[in-house]
Amino acid sequence: MGANTAPERPTLAVGETRNFAVSFVNILDSGESLTGTPTVAEETTTDLTLSNKAVNTVALTINGKTVAVGKAVQFRASGFKVSGSPYIIKITVGTTASPAQTLVKYVKFYTDTE
Repeated sequence: MGANTAPERPTLAVGETRNFAVSFVNILDSGESLTGTPTVAEETTTDLTLSNKAVNTVALTINGKTVAVGKAVQFRASGFKVSGSPYIIKITVGTTASPAQTLVKYVKFYTDTE
């Protein structure tokens, strides 16, 4: 994972359903945007249900910074079952570059141990 691991690392409670947004600003080239329907897949277990996968169509605030349209991926996750467990999500999405690029980011979520 390393350099392409997103800084978003929320702690969740077992049983929660949450909406997420992950910025790709730091890996997009100048003038490039995300396009198409992203692939969002869990890498560590089969616990999660991932839905509503899309490139953002409105500006968002992520980690205190405004992220323009077409520069982030949004999705919904439910099914967090194991307390104290990390869940790793792999996000794959195309770009408007010519020729098009395929970008990958990972997000690691933790469930609350309490």
